[in-house]
Amino acid sequence: MNVSVKLGPATKLGNDIEPGIAAVLDRRMAERAKPPYKPKTDGEIATILASYFAKAPSSRLMNVKRMGGGASKEQFVFELEGGDLAGRYVLRMDPRGTAVETDRRREFEALKAFEGIVPAPSVCWLDHDGSELGQPAAIMKFVGGVTKPQSIQTTKVSGLGTVLGPQLRELLGPQFVDHLVAIHKLDCRADNLPSYQIPNADPYQAARWQVNWWSRVWNEDKVASVPVAALTQTWLEENLPAASELVFVHGDYRTGNYLFDEASGKITAILDWELAHVGDYHEDLAWVLQRIFGTSEDDKFFVNGLFERQEFLDRYEQASGRRVDRKTLHFYEVLTAFKCLALCLGTSVKVASNSHNHQDALLTWLAAAGHMFHAELCTLLEKDIAA
Repeated sequence: MNVSVKLGPATKLGNDIEPGIAAVLDRRMAERAKPPYKPKTDGEIATILASYFAKAPSSRLMNVKRMGGGASKEQFVFELEGGDLAGRYVLRMDPRGTAVETDRRREFEALKAFEGIVPAPSVCWLDHDGSELGQPAAIMKFVGGVTKPQSIQTTKVSGLGTVLGPQLRELLGPQFVDHLVAIHKLDCRADNLPSYQIPNADPYQAARWQVNWWSRVWNEDKVASVPVAALTQTWLEENLPAASELVFVHGDYRTGNYLFDEASGKITAILDWELAHVGDYHEDLAWVLQRIFGTSEDDKFFVNGLFERQEFLDRYEQASGRRVDRKTLHFYEVLTAFKCLALCLGTSVKVASNSHNHQDALLTWLAAAGHMFHAELCTLLEKDIAA
């Protein structure tokens, strides 16, 4: 593939990363030298939680069980009986290494900020440094729902090629767009988001922060050189778009990261806020459009199993009042594919080889998905040449 790059506003590259993200990346490198991680048993987690809730003697801990899924965070469900804390909860905690390294404090702040704005788990307690629960963790209220229809038999990983069918598409689609618009409408400069920094040094900083973030991840985690990845990094640096508006970006907004009630088709919770940051709204749109998250039905391709591509973009423009710039969107589609390649062919393999996660087999499997993003990058960059 013969791809040339053109000079663009690629100034202040390299070390210009959001400070909070730079701290996360520094921390993960410090964890690399530690021995293999031994996942906690249900009994060990029960002991840790019993000690944590000893300050609420009127509540009794019950039914501690590991939850399935999740290549990023370990999750346990438990119940508290009696007293004001009675209810069902989810413990979400970091293993030693993950497919994507993030910060529990930032996730906690995001969930708090969106209470009453979009359906999301109600977060209750935070141990940002692991001093009380052994690993950085947050505890939130349990929310019922499914990530894919139970009535449709499938062996696919949740969120990858999920088939929803026409009835659920009709019910879920409008909610999916409306909740994304509501996320982008939040005042990202609000006082209740102290861990998030605003990329406002110049119009290109939002894109530059993202390119530098994921370039650093790839450069530190790659297990083998990938020429297309190096080419993509150069292309991204030379084609930074200016942000016309800064919004709160979810970062992983897709089918598989929301729960819904299958009977009513109502979205009950939007999940996985760990990649949230302040940036360009085109970034969330590009994430939705990634082909690996979509599926084909009746000879049509539906992004996230919900919309045909142009229908999704038209609905977002209509609901938000914003204009989708096709050139900026293309940039973020390239960035999204590069980000996913870095996570799958780089970080996941690195963490699994170090035995630092509770799902090493799944992380190793993600390497295969990495080659899909490699192919996607080739297609996207070739499209840029044709344009």
